[in-house]
Amino acid sequence: MNRILSLKYAIGIVWQNALAWSILDGIILIIQSTLPILVLYLTKEVVDLVAAGFLSANKKAAFEDVLMAIAMLGAATLFTTLLTLASSLIYEAKNHKISRHIEHVLLSKSVKIDLEYYESSQYYDTLHRAQKEAPYRTGQIVSSLFKFLQSVLTLLALIGLLFSVHWMASLVLFAIAIPGFLCRLWYANQIYHWQKKQTPLERKMGYFQWLLTNGTSAKEIRLLGLGDFFIHRLMELRHTVYKEKLNLSLRHSIINMIVQSSSVLAILGSYTVVAYNTVQGNLSIGDMIMYYQALQRGQGYLQNAFQSLSLVYEDSLFLSNFYEFIDLKSKIQDPENPVAIPSPLSQGIRFERVGFQYPGNSCKTLQDIEIDIPAGQMVAFVGENGSGKTTLAKILCRLYEPMEGAVLLDGIDIRNFSLKDLRNQIGVIFQDYIQYHATARENVWFGNIGVSSQDKKILLSTRISGAHEVISGLPEQYETMLGKWFENGKELSMGQWQKIALARAFMKDSQILVLDEPNSSMDAQAEYEFFKEFRAVAKGKTAILISHRFSSVRLADYIYVLDKGRIIEQGNHEDLIAQNGKYAYLFHLQAQNYR
Repeated sequence: MNRILSLKYAIGIVWQNALAWSILDGIILIIQSTLPILVLYLTKEVVDLVAAGFLSANKKAAFEDVLMAIAMLGAATLFTTLLTLASSLIYEAKNHKISRHIEHVLLSKSVKIDLEYYESSQYYDTLHRAQKEAPYRTGQIVSSLFKFLQSVLTLLALIGLLFSVHWMASLVLFAIAIPGFLCRLWYANQIYHWQKKQTPLERKMGYFQWLLTNGTSAKEIRLLGLGDFFIHRLMELRHTVYKEKLNLSLRHSIINMIVQSSSVLAILGSYTVVAYNTVQGNLSIGDMIMYYQALQRGQGYLQNAFQSLSLVYEDSLFLSNFYEFIDLKSKIQDPENPVAIPSPLSQGIRFERVGFQYPGNSCKTLQDIEIDIPAGQMVAFVGENGSGKTTLAKILCRLYEPMEGAVLLDGIDIRNFSLKDLRNQIGVIFQDYIQYHATARENVWFGNIGVSSQDKKILLSTRISGAHEVISGLPEQYETMLGKWFENGKELSMGQWQKIALARAFMKDSQILVLDEPNSSMDAQAEYEFFKEFRAVAKGKTAILISHRFSSVRLADYIYVLDKGRIIEQGNHEDLIAQNGKYAYLFHLQAQNYR
């Protein structure tokens, strides 16, 4: 049933994306299926005319008849070649459209899937298999079906010819082809399950290749002398995969050799029958040659038919990887009847008894979190690494759903808002921001592609974040390509990249700002300038600051201290210092470095 669904889905994709090409391909297929019979018949005519010419008194007239038959045979052969070339071009055009559609489906699914899937290695295995097989298997399964139909149509005519010689000749064709077909089905099943099992190894090999060739890891690979070590590991993995594949291919070759040997014996028997009938005078020399060729071609077309059928089966197996990925369900969905987000916020944000645990983790990341962030105020989250600070920001953005409790905006559960509307109201920069290898202008504009790439908001955002001075010093200023992946690209320091990312966060006219370690790569002067601008920009907005630097945290109106997923302290800077707890300890620990 799954195989039938795979075929039905593939035909549906071809129908939607390459219908005209497929119709044209079908017309050529019908014509191609009749041409081999015509070529066989014209070959017979040439031979018979040559044989008759030996006995003819008018050699010139006999030779003219032979030339005419040869010309017709040549025209039929040339037409067959032209149709084959046309079919190849159509196949390429059709597959391009189908592959582009499949790639679009895969990428669209990838950017919409819940973030929690990225916590699972099984997800990466599923994605890898889908990306590897689906783009070409979808078009191939339909093309294989077309080739099967073409072979069947040609076979029907060839079988008619063979049946006129002896009914056994037709049966021999099927007898010699069926074992090969079963062998191909067995191998297709074996290779599918083997490749599925090899997915983690393939991804690990890809990871080692990335480590050895990526600029991000290049410095450390060289300083630690890890190049040869990782190359050795990669080669070991390749050798393991090679041995397993070789063993599987060897088994297939042995079985295939037995099958082919049986086929040769059957073909020799059929040739004997044809030769005997010719010697007895029941067939002419031309008939004998035609039937020999018909038997040979019949064997080829029947094998092609079964091969195409086995490819349909094989492709349907591998397409199940694509469907497995497409069928992944997202927990984070838009509500059926979304409500409008209050604008402006009057009450603010509330985390109400929020609990959360990452998939695969044995302990909770957040437990019973109660946080109130009044509208228009700046609140800071403080705590050691792994205390849950960034996870709170991700839950607010609905990148994850809380397992317990809820997050409210002005008393409304954020799950009642559309995802697009909610995220448009939150300007955010995470500590693991992206360094886009694009122009400086695009790097900022990506923060809000709903406006023009020439919008004055870009300049305003870069002035707030301090990126304007950085960009102004580049060769082509805002049109300079950043990063080294593309021609004429300019690399930035970590602090400069962070200023670009901050500018991106300020591009939205959002009511809420979330800054996760916004000054981690800034020097003291840059940090001072940034927060001087930020206080002015954040006025009237609700802001969340996540930071280890207490020089910036103390600017917040209220501070929450987290430890192992729980809130252990809260208050303003002065109150927390007076409590002489965890916050005071961390503050004094950091402050002594400046004394």
